[in-house]
This record gives sequence, C-alpha cells and structure tokens, in this order.
Amino acid sequence: MAEIQLPQLGESVTEGTITKWFKKVGDTVAEDEVLFEVSTDKVDSEVPSPIGGVIAEIRVAEGETVDVGTVIAVVGDAGSAPAAAAPEPVVISEAAPSAEAPAPVIAPAPAAAPAPAPVEASAPAPAASGNSQPLSPIVRQLVNDYGVDVSRITGTGPGGRITRSDVESTIRSGLASGTSAVAKAPSASAPQSSAPRATPAPRSGTGDTVETLSNIRRRTGEHMVLSKQTSPHAYTIVEVDYENVERARRINRELFRSEEGFSLTYLPFVARAVVDALRDFPHMNASVGGGELIVHNYVNLSIAVDLNFEGLIAPVVHGADDMRLRAIARDINELAGRARSRKLSADDISGGTFTLSNSGSFGSYLVLPIINQPQAAIMSTDGVHRRPVVVTGPDGSESIAIHSVGLLALGWDHRAFDGAYAAAFMRAVKEIIETRDWEAEF
Repeated sequence: MAEIQLPQLGESVTEGTITKWFKKVGDTVAEDEVLFEVSTDKVDSEVPSPIGGVIAEIRVAEGETVDVGTVIAVVGDAGSAPAAAAPEPVVISEAAPSAEAPAPVIAPAPAAAPAPAPVEASAPAPAASGNSQPLSPIVRQLVNDYGVDVSRITGTGPGGRITRSDVESTIRSGLASGTSAVAKAPSASAPQSSAPRATPAPRSGTGDTVETLSNIRRRTGEHMVLSKQTSPHAYTIVEVDYENVERARRINRELFRSEEGFSLTYLPFVARAVVDALRDFPHMNASVGGGELIVHNYVNLSIAVDLNFEGLIAPVVHGADDMRLRAIARDINELAGRARSRKLSADDISGGTFTLSNSGSFGSYLVLPIINQPQAAIMSTDGVHRRPVVVTGPDGSESIAIHSVGLLALGWDHRAFDGAYAAAFMRAVKEIIETRDWEAEF
C-alpha cells in the first residue's frame, strides 16, 4: 500500500482544491495515468498517478481544499484491500496542466496570484489557543498581517486545520462587519455605523440566465479583493509617443513574421524598455510582505494572458534582464500559446518580479491594473492610436504631425516607495521607448 500526497504545484502554493477524481475506489490506475484534477491559486492541473495499482481509499472528496503534502488517496496492489498499517508515502514531484479547466490569475496570487513568495519561516508556528493545529506559512502570514484571532476561526481542513480560505473568509467578513476576529485601525474621521450593512444578494427573474461562478472567476475575485486589502494602491500614468517604435515595426514587420512565425507587436518593445528601466529603479522590481521589501537582483517578467475571456494567467519570462527584444518577443509568444492550450507548468507561473498587463490589443484607452501580489508594481499597456501631436524640430520650431500615441499606467504599492519614485520610473520607460535606436535590436 502507498499513500499519494497533494504535490507542490508552484513555489508559493501551499494548498489546493481537488476538483475532480478520474478514478474511484476499486478502480485500477496505471503509473502516469491521470488520477485527479487539482486547482490552486496559480494553476489547474491534471495530476498523474506516481504508481500503478488499485485505488484502495480516497481521503479527500471533490471540492475539498487541503494543504500540500496531505494524503489524499491510498493505492494498493491488484486484489489488495486497504491496509491498517501506515503505508509508505509517495510524493508526486510534478503534474501536467489541465487541458479542460482554465488556470487562475495571478495576479498571480500571491500568487495566483501570480510571483515570488515573501520570506517565510521554515517551520509552521502553532495556532493560538482555541485551535491546536499548526498553520501553513501563507496562513500564518495572513494571520499576522491582518491581526486575525485564530481562536475565533473554525478550521475546515483535515482534522479541523485552518486553511487559507478560512482566514480569507474571516478577513473579508471582519473588514466588512467590524467583528473582533480581525483587528482594524479605527478611522478618526469616518463616523461609526450603528449596524453593519449587509451585502445585497442578487436575485434572478424571468429571462435571466443563472451561471455558477467558475473556479477561476472565484479565485480571481478572491485574489483581487485580497490585493486591494493588502496593498495601498496608487497609480501613475504617462502618455507615450510610439512613432519611433512604429518606424522600426514598419521596416522589420514582414521579415520578422517570416523568420519568427508571429507578428511583431508593441508589447516586446514596452517589455524591453521596462526591463532596462528597472535597472535604475530596483525598488520597482521587488516584493512586499512581512514588514519587508525584498528587492530582486534579476527580472522575471510576468505577462498577463487572456484565456478566451474565461480568465487570466500570468506566465513568467524568466531572466528577462538578459534578453534583447527578439528573445523577449519569442518567450512572450511561446508562453501565451502554451497558456491558451493549458500546457503551462508550475515553473512557468512562478517567480515573477514585475507584471505587464496588455489590454492594448483590444484598443483600450486606460486600464488601472490591480497589483499581482506580492509584487510591488504592475503596468498596463493600453491601445496605441494615430493622433495629432506637436513635434519640435532641430531648430526649436514646432509643427503638427500624426503619430502613434498611447498610455502606460503603473499600479504600485505605496508601502514600497512614493509617487516621485514611480513618476521617475515611468519617465525613464517613456524616454527609452521614444528615443532608443530600435533598429539596432534587429
């Protein structure tokens, strides 16, 4: 008999939800045959069985959320019955992404979102009185960040263990109703409400279609709410003249497509400019959490990818600071293709240090993105349009010309730096885009 544990699906993933079992007790499973599907805050995966045999026991039902390392099933030899003795654990090291269910945002996430985890203690600390179960690192961080009284939480995990969902639910309800389970700083100016306002429940009527929120939609909502509650969001926006980029695109567009097999868009130019600007603004390329700012000495660029309007995921271009424009474009295209075909691995969505959200392909004017936790900043690249602009000649004379113009919006964590730092970073990105000799990149 051998135990099967919930595998680690990403560097900061600490729990997962079993969304589907492909086998039932008594069924035979072959080694590497898909056994179950698991959903985490970063990716949905179909997990193969590490061994062959007969399913003797399934310990975690569909829909249940458990911590990484939890025994979820027991597999025995053909014809064997479940043994009473403790079986030998078998840990699954990796899993293939699901081809059926879309992978959730990250934004990460803390992932999800999507991103490196803050520095955490290696051993879990015990819970406060009222619950003797140990807390996982991410649960402990949430408890500490929000001052949650764990003695007031009823754990829904195995053996009454407190899960991240339990804490997040307490945080949301506590912040909404002001209950003592969550410590809140009182407002000096806002009047105290005599009674909490209940969130109105939607009601369906004749002609309405009721759709259950998918797992990716629920996870996205949870992460976005948590991000807004965690980070004091601020925004800095600049207008960029892309005419310098447009000239390089026009000259190289056809040759680039024939050589690479995909179109040359504005995104790789923006990504290259961002990577270069981050060298001079290292606090922009950082993670925030646990009272610390972790400044990364490398750039892993998360790129938000739309999954056919069903959700988003942010795969990571690792080592982007060592790449030129063509290499960045290749990685973005390759990762986006694998994201839409549900072929990303856990490593593909781990370790991001700065995120680009590209709404510009849909012609958006301005999007204010939500930070991909625990990163310090995220940039939205919006639509580029032909517009009249004032052009200054070499002799200082001014004239009107038609150029390609668009906005870049930076969402940033006010704990990490202030507005002047964000504005200076955006000025540097703008200057690189507008003045670099992009022809040299080809």
